[in-house]
Order: sequence, then C-alpha cells, then structure tokens
Amino acid sequence: MLIATPDGGHFRVVDAFAKSVRLGSGLERTGHLSRGAIDRTISALGICADKLRRHEVGNVRLVATEACRRARNGNHFLSLVARETGLRLELIRPEEEARLAVISCAPLVSPDAAQVLVFDIGGGSTELVWIDLSDVEPKRRPDSIVNLRMNRNGNGASGARIVDFISVPLGVATLHDRYADVDDDGARFALMSWFFEERIAKFIPYDQQLSAEDRKSFQMIGTSGTVTTVGAAHLGLKRYDRRKVDGMSLSSRAIENVITRYLRLGPDGRRSDIGLGRDRSELIMSGAAILQTLLRVWPTDFIRVADRGLREGMLFAMMSANGAFSDGVRLE
Repeated sequence: MLIATPDGGHFRVVDAFAKSVRLGSGLERTGHLSRGAIDRTISALGICADKLRRHEVGNVRLVATEACRRARNGNHFLSLVARETGLRLELIRPEEEARLAVISCAPLVSPDAAQVLVFDIGGGSTELVWIDLSDVEPKRRPDSIVNLRMNRNGNGASGARIVDFISVPLGVATLHDRYADVDDDGARFALMSWFFEERIAKFIPYDQQLSAEDRKSFQMIGTSGTVTTVGAAHLGLKRYDRRKVDGMSLSSRAIENVITRYLRLGPDGRRSDIGLGRDRSELIMSGAAILQTLLRVWPTDFIRVADRGLREGMLFAMMSANGAFSDGVRLE
C-alpha cells in the first residue's frame, strides 16, 4: 500500500505498508486460495484499512490480480475481505495490471529508447509489454508512457504504441510450485527456465532478433522483487535500501554472476544468506529463471531496475488524470 500526495513531477509518500503474504501459495496444485494464505492476507489488509482511515484518504484504488483471477474461490475471498476489513478490491484484467506496471516505470524510460520492454515478475503471473516509442520525440518519451493505453491497433493519444502484450500465468510462486518435486537444484532451475520460455513463444517480439544497432535504442526495464533482490545482491547490501536500488542500471554480466552464486549456494545456503531471508530464498530461483530467460531471448547489456509496480502506477495514473503532472514526470 502507498499513500501519497503530488509533488511536482512525482509524488511524496505519506505512508506505506508492505508484507509478504504469499496469497497464491499452493494455487498451482489445488486451484484454490488456502485458508492460511487468506488469513495472512486479510490480517495485512486490516493494517492497510486502519492506515487509510487514519490518513482520511480521499482518492483510493484497491486492486487484486492473478491469484484472485485464477482461484476458484477468488470471489469468495474478495467478499470476505470486504466483510472483515471494509476494503472492496477491484479484480483487474491482465492488460490493466500490465499498463499500471508500465506507467510506474515512466520516469525510468530513457530519451534514447525507441523500443522498450517492461516486464513485471509477480507471484502468480509475469507480464511483458513491448512498446514502440520511435514516433515520439525523445524528450517526450517518459511522459508518453504515463498516458499509455493498452491498444495494439496503432498509436494512442500519447504516441506510444503497444507492439504486443502477454500475461504468462507463471510467477515466482506458481513456477516454484510446479517444479517443487524436482530434487536437483540445477535441474529444477533449467526446467523452470525452459518451461517459461515455452510459454512466451506466442509473444510477437519473441522472434525479433535485435541487431547491434537495434540494441543501442532498446531498453529493458524490470519491476519485481526478483529484479530488486538481484540488484541489491550485486551491490552487496546486507540491508535492503530502495534509494540505492530503484533506478539503477544492472549489467547482464552482473545478473549472471548473482544467479550463478545463488545456484552455487544451493537451497540451504540461500536460506542462510543474509540478503535473502527465508521467504525470498524459497522463491528467488523461480524468479531468476524467468529473468535469465528474458535476457537469453533479448540480449542486452543492461537492464534498468525498478522498485515500483502496481502501486506507483496507480498513483501516477490517478494523479495524471487530475492534472498533477502537467509539466511532465520526473525520476524522484
């Protein structure tokens, strides 16, 4: 949860709350949200509800995503949340989830980027959006992202064009659960990577080969706990610091080095790694398999790391609709 107020071309955070609840844990196997996952999530949402009331927030958007879309008891869960916390969650489509993740990354878009791939590795799904900005003048490219519409049929009002979008129903939790019975750590990692690549074969840019010249105007932006964790590991942070990670450029070589180290550590070593913690250590390799797959399919020298996502995207979209960014967006 983020509570914020407009501040020039960005926003100032008033209050924030985040807690890992693993709502989709076991969903791949059972098709249902478990009782434990529901209880953990409702407990966390109760804290959010208290903060919203305390700050007397006037403009609110509350969303649910892939776990609730897929679970057979997803609607029951949403009703339970409303009854126990007073919060009415909106179940959004994958297209809207992707759009909000892309909007959150608007300040990170380089003026030199004519082609941009934004990916969001979630718990239950991974969204990929390929954006063509070649018809937008360089200085307007970040602003054009804020007004993006998920329209593949041509340029939107902002000039940015969606080349293709895909929501793969595989995230760190669901991909982990699918191969949880494979004992060999390296084999499990390879299987997860192979399976994820198989699921993105219908994404139009999958067959697009980037020439050396194309790579100069291509930018990849990753927004997820996986990407920020790898970024923090590369920096050697023992305690996570968003200010050092959000917006950083992370080389493909550095990513490969971190993933190789995680594989060398094995499950026990990752659990004791001070930079991961127990919850993240169980899911980091499924996220890393997705990340490595994307870099194999679309080789690039660097990716931009975004410690931002749906929450920031919703804030940008709501504030933009109210005219808060008339002078353009900027990186905080």
